Amino acid sequence: MKQKDFIFNIVLLIFLNLLIKPFWILGIDVGVQNSVGAESYGLYFAVFNFTYLFNMLLDMGITNFNNRNIARHQQLLHKHLSGIITLKLLLGVIYMAVVFVMALIIGYRGLQLWFLFWMAINQFLNAFILYLRSNISALLMFKTDSCLSVMDRLLMIIFCGILLWGGVTNEPFRIEWFIYCQTAAYVLTSLTALAIVVAKGRVKRLSWNPTFFLMILKKSLPFAILFLLMSFYNRIDSVMLERLLPAGVGASEAGIYASAFRLLDALVMIAYLFSVILLPLFSKMLKNNENITPIVKSSFSLLFLFSVTSVVLLECFRLPVLELLYKEHVLESSAVFRFLIVGIIPISFTYIFGTMLTANGNMKLLNITAIAGIVVNMAVNLLLIPKMQAEGAAIASLSTQSVVAVLQVVIAFRQLKVPVGSLPLWQSLVFTVVLVPAVWLFSRHFNGHVLWALLICGVFALLLGFATHLLTFDFVKQVRE
Repeated sequence: MKQKDFIFNIVLLIFLNLLIKPFWILGIDVGVQNSVGAESYGLYFAVFNFTYLFNMLLDMGITNFNNRNIARHQQLLHKHLSGIITLKLLLGVIYMAVVFVMALIIGYRGLQLWFLFWMAINQFLNAFILYLRSNISALLMFKTDSCLSVMDRLLMIIFCGILLWGGVTNEPFRIEWFIYCQTAAYVLTSLTALAIVVAKGRVKRLSWNPTFFLMILKKSLPFAILFLLMSFYNRIDSVMLERLLPAGVGASEAGIYASAFRLLDALVMIAYLFSVILLPLFSKMLKNNENITPIVKSSFSLLFLFSVTSVVLLECFRLPVLELLYKEHVLESSAVFRFLIVGIIPISFTYIFGTMLTANGNMKLLNITAIAGIVVNMAVNLLLIPKMQAEGAAIASLSTQSVVAVLQVVIAFRQLKVPVGSLPLWQSLVFTVVLVPAVWLFSRHFNGHVLWALLICGVFALLLGFATHLLTFDFVKQVRE
């Protein structure tokens, strides 16, 4: 794939996701929390993250291994598909059993277990969709994958929107309905993705082959370990908040953390989209001994501009943005948000350089960086949550992401011999030095609506990107072509 094809596909993927996912997060997800309250949503958020901690059992690294493997050897799709689908169903049964046992051990009961059951099903369906999409992206069918990437959220918007604002019920919105809407959307999306992949793989029936299962699991194990470690340091914060603090306080603090985390999660989705295209692309290019430097430079330029602009704008307009979204706990969420949102910068770097290392097969080194992340996360959370509650968890998250990003960047340069000078470092520095004071001064004197302020500053950042040559007009040409 040429650089212009990469830029076109990443722009298409981002465009479709920007059409759907911001409304899902800032409209539906925020609307649900405002309707049910911080405590109810905090309980949902904590249970959701608990189910996520064991997500590795659903995948065992198969999705990333499959994406890299099929991208390099597309003829294996027909051979592997029926067996891996059977294996995924088996892993789903194991996952459900482990999640419920662990939930009972840590004291989940009643409503918590009911939430757990449906959210565990949702985790299975979501993991199954990601596996199916890994085949589609590995075949470089990026347009089809782009549509599937927003299908589940589009359906959730329709289902939840009807219940929130459609006047179809006289009851107040309940958090259970939110979970059921997710289940329905995941079912429909998984069936659509399954039909596409089965047609491409020419599969007629499932196969039961324990020898094949063991072979796939053995090859996927390094990816599975990495996923498990990353799940812990990315999702343990809210679980620790809910468990370490007294009953009621923990759920409320988890809800406050969720309020601040939501915008970070929305921005991370955009950064994650780069890895969706970069993993199969890097895998194929490295196998063919192609030069990956132009793709690395383009990715770095786009993600640096995106992440730094997002952080600067949201830090300067932090309070009005949160007041626009939430009805309660705005000041508390703002204190958490100021630390949490900065994490989008190191996370963006991991989606470039961590993906490079994954494509190159440097799983042992990646697992070492993830272990370092867990050590930092657990230590800072245990130290700060009892004293600073949700704000302490936010500091722990930022510390963890920063340590992991630095380690992955250093390792990637050493392993893949990408010239440091090929990155637009001076342009990035000038861009940041000009953007920060400009937006800060503008935020002190702007009295209009916050959305207008964000739009004006966003346009200024884009123009500044071209003025500093962080972006070039070649980007525009390549997208148009």
